[in-house]
Amino acid sequence: MNRMYVCNCFGVTEDQVKKHADGGACTPRQIASACKAGTDCGSCVRRIQALLGRGACSRRELVEQGSAALTADAKALVRLPEAA
Repeated sequence: MNRMYVCNCFGVTEDQVKKHADGGACTPRQIASACKAGTDCGSCVRRIQALLGRGACSRRELVEQGSAALTADAKALVRLPEAA
């Protein structure tokens, strides 16, 4: 199995980033919350952005508008601050 690492600091692969994105993590910050990728040296943040793509997440507009857009499974993966 050929693994493409996105984040060498925490050993996060492309497949893991895609799995979190499929679960509703639509931004690099949400990916970081899910698996720490991008939180150490930061060299992988651009690659994470490229994997997420512009508009690739079907819930991106809702997230940008501040709506609750994550599924229950994604909320378990991505810890976001609760809206006041």
